[in-house]
Amino acid sequence: MPASQTRLRPPSRLSRARPIKAVNFICSVTTAKRVTLVGDFNAWHPNATPMKRQPDGCWRVQVEIKAGHHHYQFLVDGKPMLDPHAHGVAHNQQGEKVSMINVGH
Repeated sequence: MPASQTRLRPPSRLSRARPIKAVNFICSVTTAKRVTLVGDFNAWHPNATPMKRQPDGCWRVQVEIKAGHHHYQFLVDGKPMLDPHAHGVAHNQQGEKVSMINVGH
């Protein structure tokens, strides 16, 4: 190939991938016996993301999530709870309210 011609590379598949960010979730129900995090990032599986009780009684977990809008809830002793610190509230496919977070790029 002559030096004056440049071969173009096809775009990398990775260049289109959304970045992954570490996101901290905190639930402040200090009287809970067990808290888990469910959302579109873990297929709403109730046991996939258990939260850990902190010394102050709050519950915390850090999750690696792709950039974009995500829906989630806390399961506090098995009962769904919205996050009062969420970026917003949305409705799931069943019409129930869920918390919403926007993970930046």
